Amino acid sequence: MITKKEFFGTTKSGEEIYRYWLENSKGMRAGIINYGAILVNLFVSDRDGNIADVVLGYDTLEPYFKNGCFFGAVIGPNANRVGNASFELEGQKYQLQVNDGDNNLHSHMEQGYHKKVWNVNEKNDSIVFSLEDKDGSMGFPGNKKMQVIYSLTEDNELKIQYTGESDKNTIINMTNHTYFNLSGHNGGKICEHILTLKASAYTPVGAGSIPTGEIASVAGTPFDFTKAKKIGEEIDVENKQLKITGGYDHNWVLDGPEGVLKEFAIVMDPASGRLMKAYTDLPGVQFYAGNFITKQTGKENAVYEERNGLCLETQYFPDTVNKPDFPSAVFGPERAYKSTTIYKFM
Repeated sequence: MITKKEFFGTTKSGEEIYRYWLENSKGMRAGIINYGAILVNLFVSDRDGNIADVVLGYDTLEPYFKNGCFFGAVIGPNANRVGNASFELEGQKYQLQVNDGDNNLHSHMEQGYHKKVWNVNEKNDSIVFSLEDKDGSMGFPGNKKMQVIYSLTEDNELKIQYTGESDKNTIINMTNHTYFNLSGHNGGKICEHILTLKASAYTPVGAGSIPTGEIASVAGTPFDFTKAKKIGEEIDVENKQLKITGGYDHNWVLDGPEGVLKEFAIVMDPASGRLMKAYTDLPGVQFYAGNFITKQTGKENAVYEERNGLCLETQYFPDTVNKPDFPSAVFGPERAYKSTTIYKFM
């Protein structure tokens, strides 16, 4: 349930930003702000009952105006990369912001949903964030109505539900870019975390981290997490794919059907005993090992740097709009967007 609403800061244009706290009876707490619908805090118990904040972020609003690593943010309308920052839909070409080499990353660096002030509707057990996005905004067609709902259950589940409507066919592919460190946000590198991914395949990338279009088996490669292993075990081995991305930063093709909620990942931290299970109804997840976290000061004056957090960004595959064989992220009048992601702590 919502336990508190507190002032968090003011945007450059004078809009007031608040942090909303969700808490269950077991002491798990989540703090979310209406700027970027950003998850700022997530307090979880360890094996001994000690509570720590397990997501990277900032104590004040101002650093989120830049937030080059996208800590905790809701990404939209399209997460991840679009090759050549353009796509064709129904015979019309659309140009996006060129912001990642020759490509587009996360829709737009300044106008993306991670930089928007969201409307808020407080429910007894959830926070509903909503916004309207006009036709042509950031280069995407369609007048869109978007919604993100955060809730916290008595089973220690942080549930994120996304919905979207558009009056034209467009691309909608939302995600949350939270960086987890189960030792605590100031716990250092996550290379000793043990990861299981229920994914028998992944999508290899070429220049600019754009998928080649191939769906490749993980068997016999460093990308095989079908059996639990330490994240750091093979992250620095000689491998062309790992070299392109500086470590793990790829889309895994999840086992099981799209549209059905399924457990897809288990993360365990031997140091604290915390264990997180993740669920989604989407076809893919971007597992990012924080290879390019720039050295900076985070919450409680903690120093963050490379591989201090991991992301499990549920998604349609990167560049899917330009890859006909990938699952479609085209939504519009005949197909509303809806997805659910859950992070459950044991």
